[in-house]
Amino acid sequence: MKLRLAIVGAGPAGIYAADILQKYERAFDVSIDMFDRLPAPYGLVRYGVAPDHPRIKGIINALRDVLDSGGIRIFGNVNFGTDITLDDLKRHYHAVIFSTGAIRDADLNIPGIDLDGSYGAADFVSWYDGHPDVPRDWPLNAKEVAVIGNGNVALDVARMLAKHADDLLPTEIPDNVYQALKASPVTDVHVFGRRGPMQVKFTPLELRELGDLNDVDMVVYDEDFDYDDASKAAIESNKQIFVINKIFAPWREAGAGTASRRLHLHFFANPVEVVGTDGRVSSFRYERTEPDGAGGVRGTGEMRELPIHALYRAVGYFGSPLDGVPFDDRHGIIPNNEGQVLDDNNDVVPGVYATGWIKRGPVGLIGHTKSDAMETIARLVKGQASWWSPAEPDEDSVTALLESRGVAFTNLDGWHHLDNHEKSLGEPQGRERIKVVDRDEMLRVSRD
Repeated sequence: MKLRLAIVGAGPAGIYAADILQKYERAFDVSIDMFDRLPAPYGLVRYGVAPDHPRIKGIINALRDVLDSGGIRIFGNVNFGTDITLDDLKRHYHAVIFSTGAIRDADLNIPGIDLDGSYGAADFVSWYDGHPDVPRDWPLNAKEVAVIGNGNVALDVARMLAKHADDLLPTEIPDNVYQALKASPVTDVHVFGRRGPMQVKFTPLELRELGDLNDVDMVVYDEDFDYDDASKAAIESNKQIFVINKIFAPWREAGAGTASRRLHLHFFANPVEVVGTDGRVSSFRYERTEPDGAGGVRGTGEMRELPIHALYRAVGYFGSPLDGVPFDDRHGIIPNNEGQVLDDNNDVVPGVYATGWIKRGPVGLIGHTKSDAMETIARLVKGQASWWSPAEPDEDSVTALLESRGVAFTNLDGWHHLDNHEKSLGEPQGRERIKVVDRDEMLRVSRD
């Protein structure tokens, strides 16, 4: 029997799943169709990684090889739930894997978080990465900015805010983003973490890049580096923490700098309130914390307040529910057992699987999705008895369905057209590409 598989979400998680299935040790005939609501593939790598991370974006080369292998069809600009439904998939496929990721900002429930000038990091990342579904403008009018969070996304946001726009020109940064960053009056970016510097969630690579910023001084505070026994043990036992401590060392010794911008790292700071004046962010109030002796922190009761003009929360991503698919509202994931989707009664949902962040939550780096996909594919292959029995498994029937509904879908050839077009836009300026941002323009180039 030929397995007809649908994958909803054409980011790394979905592409890895398709590749693993094609190479699975119990090989069988398989036909894979990938659907994505965006006209272009690659998901998080294209729209969730800062443009000055060319090493990470090199993952695209491997993903491109998978898509170009000849065994996968792409249907871009197709919205699950409206353009195509779960009932449609049951009619045309034996099973579906959802790999839609997590694109919303997790909530930070403190007073004032909804004030004008308070933003979610996910929205800002989508803006500077040229996501077609966010506004082209961003209000970069703040001199003093706070970023709440101690993960890689928090450092990406802080770096993009502090970095001089001209230093981003070699990247694929969209022109509207460059112009807005160029006009930014920012002088100081403050990053706040609830725990200590040896309990951070970001990687040494992300931290080290901050010290390489042109005309930006790194500022840390001695009071944050009075290590407790747990921190000292982490430095001795964990290579990553050891490296992070070494990166901090020269910043701790540096005196007042002369750069036009500063990037401050604050630790032991628990968010309490975003203070507003006339409905707009005016300061950030936090409680000083201290180690609790068990690897965590506790409040000291000491309150501090820093005047700011904008605030970004980078406290994690959160998944979105899908029409007709079980969803865990508390954790922002599709409930599952090793990738096999479960209903509200914890029973297996036949033919429905999940992988990536919508399966396990927004944890781990992009590379971790490969092992995650292997688990889901293994479960799919073992669950052959629960696959659907499609009434119309013919490959042409899906194309006919979308065309009958007037869906302006894109395909792999269309992505190649858009890819080459973006590269041609960047070539006169000596850049790898200039990303097309407008959805209609993406569709015009892709479907030309």
